[in-house]
Amino acid sequence: MLHISPRARLLIAGQAPGTKVHETGIPFNDASGDRLRTWLGMDRSLFYDTEKVAIVPMGLCYPGVLPKGGDRPPRPECAPLWRKRILEHLPNIRLTLLVGSYAQNYVLGKGGVFDRVMRFEEFLPTYFPLPHPSWRTGAWERRTPAFGATVLPALRHEVARALQD
Repeated sequence: MLHISPRARLLIAGQAPGTKVHETGIPFNDASGDRLRTWLGMDRSLFYDTEKVAIVPMGLCYPGVLPKGGDRPPRPECAPLWRKRILEHLPNIRLTLLVGSYAQNYVLGKGGVFDRVMRFEEFLPTYFPLPHPSWRTGAWERRTPAFGATVLPALRHEVARALQD
């Protein structure tokens, strides 16, 4: 599920389409998308403006449901097969948001998601690691006030910088 334009300046690298996204064909068209847009301080019209924001998950197809519920992880062969070829068509990307462990581990190597999020400055100006904006992250957010006090303002600043003309 691609959402791209060669003029886009911000790339959101997520996991893979979830059930609701699969049904609508619109990336982040669910509660996690609402949370991500809140983190970004971005409304739906800007978020879905392909001239400014590209959305390319690590797995293009819906991976299905796990036996005990929840979505399966992205298929491991997807990103190595097509990611580089797609990114070659996005020459104006100034900042890539690495949303969740699959995007972070693929681009940055194995590591702790929340640790990298709190050390976001080490990855700038190219990457900004973020946790997956699922409901599970809410408890971590409440236990980690520095995320709202430090990370989110920096995220909004970097996104604005990437999108400016």
